[in-house]
Amino acid sequence: MRDSELVSALADGWALEARSVSYLPVGAGSHHWAATGDDGRTWFVTVDDLGGENGENGEESGDGEGGVEEAFRGLGRALDTALALRRRAGLAFVVAPVPARTGATVWRLGPRHAVSLFPMLEGQSGQFGAHRQEDRAEVLGLLAELHRATPAVAADAPPADLALPGREGLREALDDLGRPWTGGPLSEPTRRLLAARAGHVERLLGDFDRLVERVRRAGAPPVVTHGEPHPGNLIRSATGLHLVDWDTVRLAPPERDLWMLDGDDDLLTGYTRATGRPVDPSALALYRLWWDLADIAAFVAELRGPHRVTGDIEASWTYLGGYLR
Repeated sequence: MRDSELVSALADGWALEARSVSYLPVGAGSHHWAATGDDGRTWFVTVDDLGGENGENGEESGDGEGGVEEAFRGLGRALDTALALRRRAGLAFVVAPVPARTGATVWRLGPRHAVSLFPMLEGQSGQFGAHRQEDRAEVLGLLAELHRATPAVAADAPPADLALPGREGLREALDDLGRPWTGGPLSEPTRRLLAARAGHVERLLGDFDRLVERVRRAGAPPVVTHGEPHPGNLIRSATGLHLVDWDTVRLAPPERDLWMLDGDDDLLTGYTRATGRPVDPSALALYRLWWDLADIAAFVAELRGPHRVTGDIEASWTYLGGYLR
């Protein structure tokens, strides 16, 4: 994508005359730029690939023209929810998109991309992984506040299902272990690794299905969840913690967010006191396993398919090994 295309989209969508744009090598899945307007203010610009980049936990966002349109609508619905959480529910920690001149939160950029605009927030972001001990209580309070805001967006927020993203592709890979994989340099090592651990992966899939049934039988009402409230999606500014990257917002069990804080019974008891809702251990286990299996499925698909060895591919191989070894 040329910078000039992005500049044109910002002018058309937001009447933002960008005097400069610079690519930001941050995050994963989407692509990001800093755009500076004529007034000197800098904005954070996100471009999403609607036709094949991975969405929530490895799920493909679009396939063909119909899939691209569905992905565009889904992204818009998620970002509309983030904007409503900021404006309607008054959640100041939500870093919501800036509406375009039409009121839309996303703008088409060519046949398969969408652009969204956000305020540039000054602060320190974390990295993917466990929350620091000194941050955990504050993060829990933020999530409790988010979940309590459900009535403000329940009619419009996209719902989550309990299907495992990438499962079909992982199933195909497990059924195709008897012949060499020729997609790229790391395809055959991936096949051998998966073949050695196929029984383990099959057991994980069985555990996942049993946990899904337990959560479905419990029938607890959903809440609005972020989906990926890990440290990499939190920015600490002078005014406190802010939560970014809302394309994964869904109505779901609260444990979709809370599993990242599991292991601290006092903390989760505090969540129940703040919301009146008990935490379901089966749902915590489900979403922890969901994350692992979705990553395994995404890495196997990437390494099984056509590829060349890059830093990202080597990282995928390393992460897959961490899960399977």
